Amino acid sequence: MVSIREVKEEDNAALGAVIRQVLIDIGVPKVGTAYADPELDFMFQAYQKERSAYFVIEEEGVVLGGAGIAPLTGEDPSICELQKMYFLSNARGKGLGQKMMNHCLAFAKVQNFELCYLETLPYMKAAQKLYLKTGFDYITGPMGNTGHTSCNVWLTKTL
Repeated sequence: MVSIREVKEEDNAALGAVIRQVLIDIGVPKVGTAYADPELDFMFQAYQKERSAYFVIEEEGVVLGGAGIAPLTGEDPSICELQKMYFLSNARGKGLGQKMMNHCLAFAKVQNFELCYLETLPYMKAAQKLYLKTGFDYITGPMGNTGHTSCNVWLTKTL
């Protein structure tokens, strides 16, 4: 059975490996993307901040991926960012992305965020399709200070 839960400290190594594997599989640049983020090996610690959470999706104790919500650095406190939403290839195409999006956006609403921002890469078409289906719209430029200079597709959703 597949479940979504908050990240635990013991998930750190598995999440770092999953995220890096997904990024390598899809050919993401190692600079200017999540691949270079220092918190990849410390996801539990990175999401202990106020109004932040990272959720893990697992099946029979195996981490398949995850996604997080946190205030968007350098922006109004009413704006959050959907962060590091990645799933192993064997978890894709099963509706898990939609479940995770719904879970993350519900958390964002409880935290009184009014707008959710995300950024991605042009060739991540399946992800973009999911974002649009969930009510995100394209915007013309980046928001906040994410450090992801290689990500040049930006979307927002009013919550």
